[in-house]
Amino acid sequence: MCGILAVFGCADNSQAKRTRIIELSRRLRHRGPDWSGLHCFEDCYLAHQRLAIIDPTSGDQPLYNEDKTVVVTVNGEIYNHKELKEKLKGHQFRTGSDCEVIAHLYEEYGEEFVDMLDGMFSFVLLDTRTKTFIAARDAIGITPLYMGWGLDGSIWFASEMKALSDDCERFISFPPGHIYSSKQGELRRWYNPPWYTEIVPSGQYEPLVLRKAFEKAVTKRLMTDVPFGVLLSGGLDSSLVAAVASRHLADSDAYRQWGSQLHTFCVGLKGSPDLVAASEVADYLGTRHHEFHFTVQEGIDALEEVIYHIETFDVTTIRASTPMFLMSRKIKSLGVKMVLSGEGSDEIFGGYLYFHKAPNKKEFHEETCRKLKALHLYDCLRANKSTSAWGVEARVPFLDKEFINIAMSIDPDLKMVRRDLGRKEKWVLRNAFDDENEPYLPKHILYRQKEQFSDGVGYSWIDGLKEHAEKQVTDAMLTNASFVYPENPPTTKEAYLYRTIFEKFFPKNAARTTVPGGPSVACSTAKAVEWDAAWSKNMDPSGRAALGVHVAAYDEKLNAKIANAPIDSPQEIQVTIEKATAVV
Repeated sequence: MCGILAVFGCADNSQAKRTRIIELSRRLRHRGPDWSGLHCFEDCYLAHQRLAIIDPTSGDQPLYNEDKTVVVTVNGEIYNHKELKEKLKGHQFRTGSDCEVIAHLYEEYGEEFVDMLDGMFSFVLLDTRTKTFIAARDAIGITPLYMGWGLDGSIWFASEMKALSDDCERFISFPPGHIYSSKQGELRRWYNPPWYTEIVPSGQYEPLVLRKAFEKAVTKRLMTDVPFGVLLSGGLDSSLVAAVASRHLADSDAYRQWGSQLHTFCVGLKGSPDLVAASEVADYLGTRHHEFHFTVQEGIDALEEVIYHIETFDVTTIRASTPMFLMSRKIKSLGVKMVLSGEGSDEIFGGYLYFHKAPNKKEFHEETCRKLKALHLYDCLRANKSTSAWGVEARVPFLDKEFINIAMSIDPDLKMVRRDLGRKEKWVLRNAFDDENEPYLPKHILYRQKEQFSDGVGYSWIDGLKEHAEKQVTDAMLTNASFVYPENPPTTKEAYLYRTIFEKFFPKNAARTTVPGGPSVACSTAKAVEWDAAWSKNMDPSGRAALGVHVAAYDEKLNAKIANAPIDSPQEIQVTIEKATAVV
C-alpha cells in the first residue's frame, strides 16, 4: 500500500509550500518506505510514498502519459492492467507498473474510464493541459482516501487523515465507488451495481459458479514481484483463501519467482482458538506456517500507536486492529510485503452470528447491503491501515467486484440460517467448497463456527482490554462523557479510553465525524439491533454477545471452564465447550 497526497489551488506556491507538502507526505512514509516522489505544477502538488509490489525497479510515482501532460499518483493495484494495455495499442508505456495504465486510459476515454479498472485503488490525476483534476476510490473502499478543504480555497486528498488534518478546515472520508471532478466541482458515483439499491434478488445459487468466481478472485491477486503470504486465522474465510492460493500457486507468475510453498501467518494469545485451527489448516495444506504470539499487556502497550495509525475510535476496529498491527510488524521482519486476507465474506454472506436472528430474507439482504456499504469504515480500514503501518499490503479477494456481483445476486433465503435443513451461517459458501473428491479443507474447518478476529485471537484479549479501561476511566468520567464528547459520545469505559487517545492525535471535529457511531451488537448495524429485544441489554461488538448463538457466549462459568481447559486441537475445543455447557 502506497501513500498519496495531492493539493490543488494553494494560495501560496512558494518554496515554503513545497517544503510543507514534503513534510506532510513524510507522515505517510510507513505506507511506502521504498521511494518518494513529488510533482509540482504551478499551485498543484502530487506527492507519493511508494511500496513497490509490481515493477520495483522502474515503477516510481507520480506516473505520466507520453508527454507528461497527464500526471497521476496511485495507491493500490490494477489486476487487469495487461488486458487494459491491449486496448491502448497506440500508447507508449514508460514503466512496468500496473498503475501507469490510468494515465493512458484518461487520455483515451476521459473521466469515464474508472469502471474499467479491476482492482483496489485510490488515485488523483492532474491534466496540466486544462489544469483540471479528478480523484477516485475503488468500489468498496479497500484503499483509504480522505478529502479536505483549506481556508485558502485549496482542495486536498490524502491516503490518511494525518497528512491533511492540520492544514484543512474540514475533511471527510472520500466515499467508495465515487469520483470527484474539478470540472463539475462535485462527487459522483461511478460504481452502481444492482445490490446497491438493496432490492431483494432472486438469482439462483450455483455452487460451482460461486466457487470458480472466488478462485478467479484469489488467483488474480497472486500478481506480485515481491515475497507474499496469506493471513490464516483458521476460520472459514482465511482458510479458503489459503486453500485456493495453495492450489493455484504453481500456475502463477509468483511461483516462478518465489517458489511453490505458500507462507501463512497467524497471531494470537497462547492457546487461542485461531492458533490451534490455523496450525491444523497449515498442516493440511502443506504451507510454511508462521505462528506469532502476543500477550494482553503487549497489546495494551501498543494501543496508542494503533489508534494513531488506524485513525478511528471504533471499539470493534481497535480490538481487532491491535493483534493485526503486531502481526504485520513480524511479517515485515521476514521480508514479506504483500498478504492475502479474508475480509468481506461475513458482509456478503451474512456470516456474523447476529444474522441468525434475521426475521426474513428482506431484512437479511438489506443488512448485508448496509454492511458492505460501510466496510470502508470498519474491516477495510483495519486491514489496510494495520498492515500499511509496517509497509505491508493486504489484498482481499472476497471483495472482488465480479465475485460480489455473483454472490449478492443469490436469493438471500438461501443464505439464511436454517437449523432444520442443516444450514448454518455462510452455508452457500461452505457448500460451494464442500468437494468430496478433492476436498479444499477438513470438514470441521469448513464448518467451523464464526469467530470475530478479536475473539479468535483469545477470549481473554477483550476481557483484558475491559479490565485495563476500568482502571483508566473513572465512573465520573463516563457519567460526564456526553458533555465532554457531545458528538458520538462513548457509552463504555473501553470506548471512553479509545476516544481520549484518538482526540489527542486528531482533535478537530472533522476528524470525529469520520468515525461511525450508533448502537451495535456483535458487529451489527443499528437497524439490526431491533431484531432481538434482549440485545439492548448486552450492547457489545464482540461475536460472543450473540447470546444463544455463539457456543462461548458471555457466561462467566462457561468461559472459565473453557479458559482453564487443556486445548490441543479443534476437536478438543468443541468437546470442552460441549462439556462446559452441559455442566453450566
